[in-house]
Amino acid sequence: MAWLIVGSLILFGALLVLLEVVFVPGTTLVGGLGLLFTGAGVYYAFLSFSTGVGYTVLALSLLVNLGFLVYGFKSGVWKQFALKDTLQNRTYDDRLAGLEIGQIGRTISDCKPYGKVEIGEKMYEAKSEGGFIAAGTKVTVLKIANNTLIIKP
Repeated sequence: MAWLIVGSLILFGALLVLLEVVFVPGTTLVGGLGLLFTGAGVYYAFLSFSTGVGYTVLALSLLVNLGFLVYGFKSGVWKQFALKDTLQNRTYDDRLAGLEIGQIGRTISDCKPYGKVEIGEKMYEAKSEGGFIAAGTKVTVLKIANNTLIIKP
């Protein structure tokens, strides 16, 4: 029975250390608990068996923990958890291309201060310069800055 307890504690501790590395890196809570469980297994081995067996269990637990980590890095198990996609978005994404200062449109929704504006055949998100602009009001493009359309009635 003592071997089952020692083995379970060490295996559970090693799995918690693996979880720390894979799923929640940086928190150290799960990894700390893993080390605590592994240490408890080694401590229980020293209490239940002779000193020689305790040192053997200590060496085996270190090998198990290191073996899990080495296997994980060498076999590519970690690659399925790594983000490989890259963001293709830019801060200026041509949403406002073709618009010019002075163009006229009308509000589709209330602008308080943000709302929908139709200019030409396209809909845009716009910000009013002065505050509230009711829906259906004729507006003029005042400024285009930082991918934001500024309008005034």
